[in-house]
Amino acid sequence: MSDPCANPLLLGWIKEMLDEARERNSKGAIVYKKAYESMKACPLVFHHPSAAQQLNGVGPKLCERLTEKLQAYCEENGLPMPEDPKRKKTQVEGNQSGNKRLSEDDVDDRPTAAKKARKPKPYVPALRSGAYALLLGLATLGESSSQSLTKAQLIEKAQPFCDSSFTTPDDPKKFFTAWNAMKTLIQKDLIYDHGHPLKKYALTEDGWEVANRMIKTLPESVQSTFPKPNAGPQAGSNCSDPSPNPTSDTVGPSIDTTEVTPIPIPRDSFTVQLVLDTREVRSSKDRDYISNELYRKGVPHDVRALELGDVMWVAKFHDARFLAQHGEEGDEIMLDYIVERKRLDDLLGSIKDGRFHEQKFRLQRSGMKNVVYLVEESAIAHDPASASAQRYQDMVISAIASTQVVNGYFVKKTKNIDDTIRYLSRMTFLFNRMYTSESPSRSLSLIPSRQLSSAQSYLDALDRLRAESTSTTFSVTFPTFSALSSKSEVLTLRDVFLKMLMCTKGVTGEKALEIQRRWQTPQAFFQAFETLDPKNRETMVSEHVKSVVVRKSVGKALSKKIAEVWAEEG
Repeated sequence: MSDPCANPLLLGWIKEMLDEARERNSKGAIVYKKAYESMKACPLVFHHPSAAQQLNGVGPKLCERLTEKLQAYCEENGLPMPEDPKRKKTQVEGNQSGNKRLSEDDVDDRPTAAKKARKPKPYVPALRSGAYALLLGLATLGESSSQSLTKAQLIEKAQPFCDSSFTTPDDPKKFFTAWNAMKTLIQKDLIYDHGHPLKKYALTEDGWEVANRMIKTLPESVQSTFPKPNAGPQAGSNCSDPSPNPTSDTVGPSIDTTEVTPIPIPRDSFTVQLVLDTREVRSSKDRDYISNELYRKGVPHDVRALELGDVMWVAKFHDARFLAQHGEEGDEIMLDYIVERKRLDDLLGSIKDGRFHEQKFRLQRSGMKNVVYLVEESAIAHDPASASAQRYQDMVISAIASTQVVNGYFVKKTKNIDDTIRYLSRMTFLFNRMYTSESPSRSLSLIPSRQLSSAQSYLDALDRLRAESTSTTFSVTFPTFSALSSKSEVLTLRDVFLKMLMCTKGVTGEKALEIQRRWQTPQAFFQAFETLDPKNRETMVSEHVKSVVVRKSVGKALSKKIAEVWAEEG
């Protein structure tokens, strides 16, 4: 049993505000949810709501609302209103004279306070600073709007109000841009962020108070460009994504992919560079072997932590500010090739612990058109004539065949690590000729991140654009791709259900898809079991998931195992 809240009255009032905000689909629901969780976990007793301002998510305005509710509660129940500890402290300090300090009891006996409590000075950002521009940029949405902006969208809106750049440091020796003001604004509870993989921003209630004061100081011609209170979003705004309901399973609805307009990239503006994952090493004692060999062969490359895959290629711009002109981060665009490198012993290990299927699932969701499974032969400590060695060999053959036939990935076998390096070198030089030669065989176009609302909208856009042009590579920047392919990405309910099914040994990705087509959600799956008696539960999945393709069917033994995991005992 959980411990009771130390401040049940305050917690209950915050819960009321949270429920009301959710009913109105207000963006303030996220702020109230943060305050609710902080209050619920706090072990301290607050005798006055103003003392709760020390909690994360509880700002001055929320404290004022809680104080009003406490005042009404006390009047209704004939109770004395607790004294504000901040006001009491001010009275004590104000009545000090010389070296003499009055006790709080002495102050209580005095008829009036000697000095009036000083009100905190409202936050006012410097004119045309980063903070100033970010607040006004978000204010262009309109106070009654439930929309929010991605980083790229916000920079586009805020830059006209700022004298400094949000993408390029004013001082080349430093890394700070105007965007660094965002951290301060979040800490002051003027802006809140939400969403993954594409983080979005919106003003809090306190943020709107500051922004509205700033708007009043602008010339009338500029003020007219901001939506009036309760007027909704600006006409013609390209930000059609609503803030998510805090209880939703997904980031939000996908935008119409017809709005995605790719930006053609000049072939002479970049070079192709190989990117190697930091975990790709020869051995624990020789971690730089691959990088050193690539350098020796004259292969332009970089070593960094990758969210997905072991090797990929990017178009790196000669001008580091090229993408900033389009409101994007970094100086690299992804190419449509990714390599998953597996030594033979690592391939066996990943098959046994399930990583093999999980990695292929994520590669399939990445949007990469050309996936290479590179299998590097290595000695396995088994007698070649033993039964276990034969079993492992059959596992490898089956896994490779499934990767080629089912997933459609290209499987490349190499003899050793040096053979792998030679293959990666040839691929890098080939891509440079494909994209940057005088007569390139492929062109490159950028999908702006501000036009994507989720990972699904990215995949939908890719399908449409690839159907329109087969000779063009459509892709996103490296930072955007890393966010989209992150393991911590907010998955759809369908994705979560598939991953849950694949946790049962024997349920491959194909079988999980067949099960999900029959029962679309975990709840539907549970309810289907509940309608049956224990004996029929064992065969429910095998009877409904049948296919002429054997690998997509579920046998009786596996069906029984699934029932043991998912069906509650009667």
